Amino acid sequence: MAMEKDPICGMNVDPRTARFKGEKSGRTYYFCSKSCMDAFLGGGEEGVGEEGRHRGDGEPESGKEEGLPQKGPPKRMFRIKGMHCASCAITIENNLKKLPDTRASVNYASEKAYVEGPATDARVMARVKEAGYEAIPASDRPGEMVLEISGMDSMHCVGIVESSLKRVHGVSEVKVNLATGKARVAFDPARAHASDLVKAVKAVGYGAMASSEKRDEHAEEQRAEIRSYLSRIAVSFFFAIPLLYLSMGMLVGLPVPEFKPFELGLLELALATPVIVAGRGFYTRGFKSLANLTPNMDSLVAIGTGAAYVYSVYGVVSAYYGASPEYYFEVSALLIAFILLGKYLESAAKGRTSEAIKKLIGRQAKTATVVHHGVETEIPIEEVAIGDIVIVKPGQKIPVDGTVTEGRSTVDESMITGESVPVGKGPGDAVIGATMNKTGAFRFKAEKIGADTMLAQIVRMVEEAQGSKAPIQALADRVSAYFVPAVVGIALVSFLAWLFLAGKPFPFALTIFISVLIIACPCALGLATPTAVMMGTEKGAENGILIKTAEALQMAGSVGTVVFDKTGTLTKGEPSVPDVATVAGGEENDALDYAAAIEKNSEHPLGEAIVRFAAEKGIRPEAVNEFSSITGKGIKAFYRNKLVHLGNRALMDSEGIPYRAYEDKTSGLEGEGKTVMFLAVDRKVISLIAVADTLKEHSKEAVAELGRLGIETAMITGDNERTAKAIASQVGIKTVLAQVLPGEKAEKVKSLQEGGKRKVAMVGDGINDAPALTQADVGIAIGSGTDVAIESGGIVLVKDDLRDVVKAIRLSKYTMGKIRQNLFWAFFYNLIGIPVAAGALFPFTGGLLNPVVAGAAMAFSSVSVVTNTLTMKGFKL
Repeated sequence: MAMEKDPICGMNVDPRTARFKGEKSGRTYYFCSKSCMDAFLGGGEEGVGEEGRHRGDGEPESGKEEGLPQKGPPKRMFRIKGMHCASCAITIENNLKKLPDTRASVNYASEKAYVEGPATDARVMARVKEAGYEAIPASDRPGEMVLEISGMDSMHCVGIVESSLKRVHGVSEVKVNLATGKARVAFDPARAHASDLVKAVKAVGYGAMASSEKRDEHAEEQRAEIRSYLSRIAVSFFFAIPLLYLSMGMLVGLPVPEFKPFELGLLELALATPVIVAGRGFYTRGFKSLANLTPNMDSLVAIGTGAAYVYSVYGVVSAYYGASPEYYFEVSALLIAFILLGKYLESAAKGRTSEAIKKLIGRQAKTATVVHHGVETEIPIEEVAIGDIVIVKPGQKIPVDGTVTEGRSTVDESMITGESVPVGKGPGDAVIGATMNKTGAFRFKAEKIGADTMLAQIVRMVEEAQGSKAPIQALADRVSAYFVPAVVGIALVSFLAWLFLAGKPFPFALTIFISVLIIACPCALGLATPTAVMMGTEKGAENGILIKTAEALQMAGSVGTVVFDKTGTLTKGEPSVPDVATVAGGEENDALDYAAAIEKNSEHPLGEAIVRFAAEKGIRPEAVNEFSSITGKGIKAFYRNKLVHLGNRALMDSEGIPYRAYEDKTSGLEGEGKTVMFLAVDRKVISLIAVADTLKEHSKEAVAELGRLGIETAMITGDNERTAKAIASQVGIKTVLAQVLPGEKAEKVKSLQEGGKRKVAMVGDGINDAPALTQADVGIAIGSGTDVAIESGGIVLVKDDLRDVVKAIRLSKYTMGKIRQNLFWAFFYNLIGIPVAAGALFPFTGGLLNPVVAGAAMAFSSVSVVTNTLTMKGFKL
């Protein structure tokens, strides 16, 4: 029996062994996988395979199909093929939003769709296909990889490999291609690992290794698209230039041979037709969109150039019968040639907007040297497992994230943090995958691999930010949704008005009709915001500033107040004990013994400082009983049969312990910026313990720079007001929110927002300050280190440097400036160009806009927007 082709992926399928098949329009189709079957049948037809009878939702009657996903992941990325203008993106997005409980965002600039909701990949792909485009699940999702398989000779081998991979616990989908020798596997990273997949294939007698082909597909498609544009441009101009010479040469004094009207028409037809064929994509896509009632830019080009071509063909026919018509072949040919040139330049420029993230990905190591059973073995990076001991030699890239176990070196982390000075590493220090080892050699334990590495998190975060939409884009989206129908309407009205109301001849009205259709450019509107967002987020990532959403990027530039958490944000979060003041005849060592005993069970930084200080004094306290922590106040416990309290004034007040006799001493210490805790034994204060936290190196500089930008600053802390004001004065902050319990921080931020301030940003650690970061208009999580996947906060700062807060705000202001420039030129171009093309200047100048000039202007309008965005590359933070 002959092989059948899978109608979705084109893979050859043997009908005798096919596990998935279905009927559509009376014909039986065979599929390599369930996803392809569902994508083709749309989940609404029945497919029968070895897995059982499938209902319309793709689930077997007997229950859930083993090894296949029942729901798509919460947020997924798809590459979109066939988008050629902003209207295309709006069409796809609106179609995807019709899926139940689905949120979708389509980025024309990056040619990607981001989908959240319960719809399966197959349903998403089918919905996009219904709109006339193609969606492909991104190959760089977490839990998706490509294996290179050796030893396969037939479809029987394909079946064996596929079955072996599907038996691996956690694998959800497998596609094996005999022609390329590759297997694409989707799996749950929490349940399966790359090494499990390799072992499974080797166990059935075939060779397997992780392929380096991961993120190159889209880049290769972009290169193929550019090559295609170049070849079509060459064909177009090769035939269009002689056509231009024949039709316009005499106007500039060039010698043009004389032809009879019919002969000239035939010659121009012969020259114009190859150009139309070179630009056939505009017609197939444009008329298909018209048929779907979702016209786009291709529709405008198809109608405009098609009208000129058809009218000219009609002229050739009429010339055969003796008429002397006007031909517009050169208009249609030159328009196609210029538009193809513009699309080529636009495609090339769009590719450059994502260079930074591609550079990040390209810096990842391809292999790792691991120690297995005492033997050093070089393996693909995908096969490194958590717990492996990895060897890194001088000049090598660190393959994955982990902790140094042996050896010392310096590491260049600039590509992750933006910090140019190499960082010293020794036992116990964290190392980041893809950074460069400099001088020494060391071993480290692999702790984060694959999608969990810092590099993977950064790339994913940047890509998701690029897939989100800034609020400022809403206007452009609304205009783009109605743009093409409005332009077609304006073109028809102009055509009819000049033809019937003004009494102009048909060629005059046709020229206006074509010019209006061709000069209109929704692409410039569609590219204005997303290209700038792409550049802004990548510029941030280069400098250790990770912007999670386009909204956060926009909001940061309009911030009027920045609220800093004190501990760990303005200060180092490493407090020390400079003073232990005993009262009522107490002894310092006894006080430290009591304090350290009950603080041993506390995880608060102040408590850790006391325990550390006591240990330095040689004090080793015993265990306590009935320990309890009172949030925002302190702690209490029984120690050596005595009730011990350690905390602030609020604790003393709530427990009824007198302390006011020591207020002068307490005030003096607090005036120095120290936090004072009262130690009471059996309800009698015996000591005042002062704890001080030092300011971070650049705190004062960052606050001063914010002031120069006209931004107010505030500090929020649980400290009492006197201590808080003392610390705030050291960094130059005037607004102090003191004695704020952890659960009250969000309310304080809310009160600032309601107090008539402009946008409020909150800067904190991303964990303890999560509610406040979420409440703020912009939440900025600082000093995340290798854990950049912090849920709260729209902006994550990799380095523990407050100057990056200023950089993030400056980057936002600069990016928004570029977006406004782009939107201005996009709107201005269309607002001026369309009336001129409609003949608005004819009563005053007596001339019309040549459709060829209109086409050239349209082609270069979107290029100018992208080029303006590319100037962001030179911006220095």
